[in-house]
This record gives sequence, structure tokens and C-alpha cells, in this order.
Amino acid sequence: MSVVAFPGQPSQPGPTTAAAVERFLDSITAATTRAGYAQTLTRLTAVTSPQHLVAALAPEHYAAVMDRWHTAAAATWNRHLSALCSFTAWAQRQELLATNPARRLERRKSARRGDRAIPRTRLDALFTDPAHALRERVLWRLLYDTAARAEEILTLNVEDLDLEFRRARVTSKGGAVEYVHWATPTARLLPRLLGGRTTGPVFLADRRAPASGRRAPAADDIDPVTKRGRLSYPRAEYLFKTASATLDPHRQGWTLHQLRHSALQHLAQAGRTAPELQAKSRHQHLASLGRYVRLGEETSARITAEADPARRRRIR
Repeated sequence: MSVVAFPGQPSQPGPTTAAAVERFLDSITAATTRAGYAQTLTRLTAVTSPQHLVAALAPEHYAAVMDRWHTAAAATWNRHLSALCSFTAWAQRQELLATNPARRLERRKSARRGDRAIPRTRLDALFTDPAHALRERVLWRLLYDTAARAEEILTLNVEDLDLEFRRARVTSKGGAVEYVHWATPTARLLPRLLGGRTTGPVFLADRRAPASGRRAPAADDIDPVTKRGRLSYPRAEYLFKTASATLDPHRQGWTLHQLRHSALQHLAQAGRTAPELQAKSRHQHLASLGRYVRLGEETSARITAEADPARRRRIR
């Protein structure tokens, strides 16, 4: 008796890179993390063809993605590389990838930086200068008052604000819902910015959002009245760096993250304890506060002035 083998089922080719990226992003609950990863992974789908299989991803594809940030700062390079590595780890757990296309890429060592806190007097000049638009002055002041991450504040909707108690509900880096609080200067400006709006993004872009096409934002990112979209992080960062360049001794301008850094360092200089700073910053571990609370240039200048032997003494 002879045995006749039945033809096997053709093997499935697996999902495309674009489909796998979409599934990966949908699995991320933290909106800020998802938005950050999307920038990198959109680049990944752009360097591959629409029908390119995720199983066929190779180091050359990842190198082409990272080439866009070849001249960027180490922190920027590492951030985009982390997005690729996270996607790779997820794809391997899903048994979509058998190899690691990121194996030839290495994280860059960030150069040690000096005091990153912005002096209070220069911050006051930025916050109160009428030459800057109201939207920017509110954003900068709110970031400093709350010591929140820029992504958390830029993703705020009007419904998240509690104007009576001067607080806002934000989704933190790990996806937890938390509250940030602001002071009187922000409380005075915020109603002017809202102009009676009760829904939609707090910070709006200058132009109406496209209704269709590749750049059309999600419905939640559009103001229902003006049809303007949400202000993006790159645009907000550019405006702040441009506005602060004249006050920066290096003429490079400062970053939005330095407002958070400055707020925490100024609180540390004022004698706030580590647990108090942890409550303000919402860091999970006290050790994470180390780079924020190093007392820097202002403290050095004050100590030097107080110890100056030629300093005029108060008459008792």
C-alpha cells in the first residue's frame, strides 16, 4: 500500500510593517508615549514599501530610519532608538520577528551638561514680555508653575481644567491619571486664553486643521468651534527656543523641558524637601530627582557673594 501525501496549506506571509506598527501603537495606553513612538515608526513605514513584511525587516531599514537623526543631539538619537527597540521587542513577543534589526545601532552617550536651570529674572522677562503671544506666555508659565512635562500640558483639553482649584488632570508618563497645580500668574492668564471655550484642546495651532489626508488630526485634537488643531510639540518647542534665544547667553535658546527642570531646581534652592519635590514632579522614585535638584549657578553665585570679604555688612 502506498501513502500519498496531501499538499500542505500555503504558509501565511505575515503582516506588513505598517500593519504591525499600527497594532503596536494601539497597544500603548499612554498617549504621550504613543505620540512619541509614532514619529519614529512613521519614519520606519516610510522607508519600507507598503507591502513590506515585518518579518523581513533588516538592520539596513533601521539604519535608514535613524539616519534622519544622525546629526541630532544624543538624547534625541536615543529617544528614537528606544522607540525602534520597543517595537522590536513587541514584534518578537508576537513572533513576528525572528531577528533584531536594531542590533547594529548603539545608544549615544550624552555629554555632561552644566546648570540647565533658567535664571528667574530671565524667566520673568519671558513670561511678562507683551511681544510674545498670549498662547505662548500661558504655556510657558503653566509649564513652570506645574513642573509638568510638556507633552502632558500640550495634550490638555479644556474639560481637564479645574479653574476653581487651579489644577488640571493629566495622563502621566506611565499612563496614570494625576493632577498638576498652578499659581496666581497662570490663573490670571488662563481664562483670557480660553475665551469662553468649554471643550477642545487648551492650546490651539494657528491654522485650521486639514479635514482629510495624511496630516488630518484625530477628532479629539480639533477645536469644534474654530476647527483649529492642537498645538504640536515641535512647533511649541521652536517658538520657545526662538523667543528665548535673545536671553540665552549662548544664543541657542532653551527647551520646554528646561522649564520643568528650572521649576524643580528653584524649589530645591528655596529649601523644599525631596519628598515635596517628588510630590510636585510626580516622579515614582526619589533617585530620579537627582539631576533636577543639583544646586547650580545661582546657588554658587549667592554663596560666593555672601562669603566675599569685601561685602558690605549690615550695621547692627
